[in-house]
Amino acid sequence: MGSFDFVTFFFFVAAVIIFIQLRSVLGKRTGSERPPRELARRDQSPAAEGIDDPKVVTLPRRGRESADPDLFAAVDAYADPGSDLNKGLRDVVTADPSFNPKEFVAGATTAYEMIVSAFAEGDRKTLKGLLSRDVFDGFVSAIDEREKRGETVRSNFVGIEKAGIIQAEMKGAEANITLRIVSQLISATLDKDGEVIEGDLVEVTDVNDVWTFARDTRSRDPNWRLIATEADQ
Repeated sequence: MGSFDFVTFFFFVAAVIIFIQLRSVLGKRTGSERPPRELARRDQSPAAEGIDDPKVVTLPRRGRESADPDLFAAVDAYADPGSDLNKGLRDVVTADPSFNPKEFVAGATTAYEMIVSAFAEGDRKTLKGLLSRDVFDGFVSAIDEREKRGETVRSNFVGIEKAGIIQAEMKGAEANITLRIVSQLISATLDKDGEVIEGDLVEVTDVNDVWTFARDTRSRDPNWRLIATEADQ
């Protein structure tokens, strides 16, 4: 009897989880979802053109608000209510209720370290899974040129001193989150003879970056990809 009760309870829990997952995606998919590499063309989707489609906007939004009255609590804790950043983050959460600013920053800083290290090592495979097509092409081009010159990079990631979201916005169905990241790095570029031509092998350097990550909120793929980088002066 105990075994039967456990099995019954297990399948009941599984059924509830499946039901919740199905209900959370009803009305969100439009049939025009595209893979991450087609970011540049997503603005042609109905959501990006501002079409008032109840399958895309009304049903999911109404269901989320009634299910979770504290939907924006994490946003208000992260950014001052009424600020542009708070409004942008609220727009992202409306499109993707699973988004949490603090958790996003933690994941983005991990991705930052992976990308910086992969670029130094010329690890194209790792970069491909973390970058948009345009950024990936730019990184690979720089790696190719470096290798043609016979140069190598020795890099030691010391850590991240500070990281925070400075802008958030929805572009159609695509969420864009921009962070300012201050990191510490030991990095040097060596020529084919092993001589340092840029950087230093022992000195720790402060690096200030502004990176933007994006994700299609209609997609079941939870991964964010880097779509823009710039040095923060």
